Amino acid sequence: MSGPVDPVTELRAAVISCVEDLRGGSLEGGGVPSLERPPKAEFGDYSTNAAMLLAPVLDRSPREIAEELASKLSETLSDRIERIEIAGPGFLNLFMSDAWYRGTAAELAAAGEDLGRPPQGVGGTLLIEFVSANPTGPLTAAAGRHASYGDAVARLLEFTGTRAIREYYMNDMGAQMERFGLSIAARMKGEGVPEDGYEGDYVVEIAERLVADGMGADDPNALSLAGEEIIVSGIKDTLSGLGVEFDHWSSERALHDAGSLQRALDDLAEHGHIYEKEGATWLRSTEFGDDKDRVLLRSGGEPTYFLGDVAYHRDKLERYPEATLFDVLGADHHGYVSRIKASVEALGFGDDRLEISIMQLVNVVEGGEKAQMSKRKGEFVTLESLIEDIGPDATRFFMLQRSNDTTVDLDLDLARQTSSDNPVYYVQYAHARISSILRKAAAEGAAAPDAGGFEGGVDPSERQLIKRIAELPAEVLEAAERRAPHRICAYAMATAADFHAFYRDCQVVGAEGDGVEASRLALCGVTRQTLATTLGLLGISAPERM
Repeated sequence: MSGPVDPVTELRAAVISCVEDLRGGSLEGGGVPSLERPPKAEFGDYSTNAAMLLAPVLDRSPREIAEELASKLSETLSDRIERIEIAGPGFLNLFMSDAWYRGTAAELAAAGEDLGRPPQGVGGTLLIEFVSANPTGPLTAAAGRHASYGDAVARLLEFTGTRAIREYYMNDMGAQMERFGLSIAARMKGEGVPEDGYEGDYVVEIAERLVADGMGADDPNALSLAGEEIIVSGIKDTLSGLGVEFDHWSSERALHDAGSLQRALDDLAEHGHIYEKEGATWLRSTEFGDDKDRVLLRSGGEPTYFLGDVAYHRDKLERYPEATLFDVLGADHHGYVSRIKASVEALGFGDDRLEISIMQLVNVVEGGEKAQMSKRKGEFVTLESLIEDIGPDATRFFMLQRSNDTTVDLDLDLARQTSSDNPVYYVQYAHARISSILRKAAAEGAAAPDAGGFEGGVDPSERQLIKRIAELPAEVLEAAERRAPHRICAYAMATAADFHAFYRDCQVVGAEGDGVEASRLALCGVTRQTLATTLGLLGISAPERM
């Protein structure tokens, strides 16, 4: 999958072509010149360090090379360049002409729904495992961050031509499931839950439901399975309400039943990476960068939680041998990264087959106070109640607008606002406002939008907006490669701000001048597409009316 060649890529290609011409050959081994927006408008529209990269290769001064390169660029770009200035030790500052801006606007408009799609598809397959909360209770608000992040990364990858597989892993075995079943049994008997049991009201509701279904309280294991079914059904409904659907649901219990743990042990033994000590079976994970070796089987022969995870990763790599695995883990799993990476290598897979992102905490704040979070005690904000309160769009945006390695303070008071202070409302309102402008123009019989039909000058606010939109392919690609959807949040807000400035400074409907109205309407249209694309990548709606 690939998109149209974008104007910034074309400009970069022109710079590289001129550099190769001066060098007398390919840039291979000599560094690729940058093309960036300078920090201040007086330094031009774009700046490049090409002359400084060429200086040591040609054994000439950067400024001398810059003068020659400026001449070549002016000839190559022709009417698309207004002027080129040499700054500092040899930077070239490019001031683009009105003709370049109008041509750029036309190219952007012609891209249609492919606007922002990188010129070359990335390819490959990434299996993203995220959320994966234990099926012992409803999803907490914090799980909404994992869900929003994993799904947004998948959307970014799919947009750039990578196959993304969404997977949920249920830890449906072990002590927590036993305590869950015992807690349900206690509530069915009208008793308090056992020590370290689950105290939430949802356990009472499950108990009442199972009593109504005719189940007794004498088989905690059966109650655990029945309760898990209820919880998982609720988890799926909650995630669907957030716009997140999984391609595959994996089960720890299913791995045990299928003998996957033994097969993982056999593979590790075959590769010579396990040993016996003090009656236990250990993985030599220190050979692969871990800080200590890890127990796989306890002295009594019971598998550890770690062995289950080893078997699960082996299972994923067997099911999708072409895929890179991407695990989205909680902050409490920070120390788990090195051991699971070590296990993947020990199984014979390359160290490039597993990526891990750690999600920091979410604090739900209301009235300046943070809500307390404890699933076992039943003291937590559920994701379902959060979505009901502020809606799925605000939930996703607030969860995504910070980097995954930064704690999120989700301010409910702000998320409920319908004003420009609320970032998701600010972006969505820009999209709705443009839709309103285009409806009004059509109702008044305005000429069909034509981004290439305006031959006059370009207002500074138009320039800023066009430059911003032209950055979309690079922003999308970088966000996908870095697994960083927060960059798209920032870009969407910047685009909305640039549009509001443009609309403040430039009359659109009824604008005077040959082709001005049509041109500005076209710019409105391409801005709307940009906002729709970015919101879609975040899993957020782009309303026509607000």
